[in-house]
This record gives sequence, C-alpha cells and structure tokens, in this order.
Amino acid sequence: MVTTAMATRQPQRPVGELLREWRDRRRISQLDLSISAEISTRHLSFVETGRSRPSREMVLRLGEHLDVPLRDRNHLLLAAGYAPVYAESGLADPEMAVVRRAVRQLLTGHEPYPAAVVDRGWNLVEANAGLALLTKNVAPELLASPSNVLRATLHPDGMAPHIVNLGEWRSHLLGRLRRQVLQTADPVLTELLDELRGYPCDQPVPEVEVPGPGDIVIPLRLRDGDSELAFFSTVATFGTPLDITVAELMIESFYPADEATAAYLREPLTSR
Repeated sequence: MVTTAMATRQPQRPVGELLREWRDRRRISQLDLSISAEISTRHLSFVETGRSRPSREMVLRLGEHLDVPLRDRNHLLLAAGYAPVYAESGLADPEMAVVRRAVRQLLTGHEPYPAAVVDRGWNLVEANAGLALLTKNVAPELLASPSNVLRATLHPDGMAPHIVNLGEWRSHLLGRLRRQVLQTADPVLTELLDELRGYPCDQPVPEVEVPGPGDIVIPLRLRDGDSELAFFSTVATFGTPLDITVAELMIESFYPADEATAAYLREPLTSR
C-alpha cells in the first residue's frame, strides 16, 4: 500500500517542469527522449511547457526512459494529477518476507567477510556478524539507530582514525555520494555530502581516482591492532524492483584484497 505521506504530498511544481529538470539532469535532448519514448518532439515540448497534460501512461513512460527513481516517479504522477503507483512497504511487512529472506541469505552466506544493507540515505538496515570487524572502534553514538554508514566511516570518532588510506577511501566514498546526488537531486543526500566534506582528514584527498601500478580496485586498508587488513567491495541491488523500499536497498559486500587478510578472517574470533 502506498504510504499516506506519499499519497497526500502536494507538489508545488508542474509536471512539465519536473520532467524537463530530469531530462536536463540526464543530459538528454528533447529529440533523443522523444525517439526513445516514441512520442513526437512537439508533444514532448508541449508537455514540458505545460501546454499539454500528459496521460498517466505517458508520465510513467517518460519516467522509465529518464531512469527516474521510483520514489520520484510517484512525485511526477502527483504533479500531473494522478495517484502514485509505486508502494513503499516497510521491511517488516508480511509482503516483504521474501525480500528479508533473500537479504539474510546473502548476508549470512558472505560470512566471515563483512556485508551490510543500507537504504537510499546510507542508513544501516541490516548487517552480518562480519561487519563488527569494521565497526569495532566506532563510537557507540555513531552506531545508534539509525546509523549512517558514511558518517560512521568518515567521522573522526568513527572508522576514520583506523583507515590507513583515509584520503583515498574518503575520495572514493564522497565520489559515490556526489554521483548519487547528481542522479537523484535528493536534498537529504546533499546535506549529508556537505557534512562529510567538513570532516577533518590528515591525508591528501585525490580529486580524481587514478590507479597506481598494478591497482585494479580501490582497497579499504584498515588497521586492526598490529595487523593491516585490505578489502575491496561490491554493491548489489534488486534487479526488478516495483516497490520503493526494495528499489532503494543496496547490499555492500567486502572481500579480502590480499591473502593475509583472507587468512586473518579465517581465524577464530577468539584468536584475533
């Protein structure tokens, strides 16, 4: 069921203006969009200028071709005078049981390596036991729900003092968040990006991620006691989501980037 907050939201901007903004953000011309969406350039121009009201199907088609997030497609529908079509379910809802099982299977199957699930705002949704290795030195207040994983990573009371290549990893994370802001124009993410940029860093932060000799991924190098651990990560999403909550989930899985880290993680917790 569509949430009440979503259903009662009253957009102030017309749908044509919003569509034009998304098209500009994607750097797609009217001609290119009209060809891919199979509508006339004239009709698209009339929609964007407010001279023509798009049908419900037209709004959904344009949202699809502009790769607009599901949450924002609902906003487009509301702006055009139509009801939202994409639900935003809670993870605890009965219909989400299959999603919860899939997430839990992925997380537990990845142990002893760390893995976590975050939402659109990078708030921690769920994690496996392996994540404790990364967060063991993070201040409790940064782990209190809702814990933001980017804040917990880059905050001076978080993982930051224990990240050997903090400047490099900071550049990587801020780059990911910056691209997400450009793709979504989410004001919450924009505020988060501004906050993270203000955190101190005693290492050079590269403007561009340039690989060094032999590098194929950017590793997270973490100091754990006398050991230095190295990880690389992958991000997974659900392939065909029709629910806002499902569409916005990201599963980040960390893997050992060298044999020493792999051997360390295979050791029993009591011997580390």
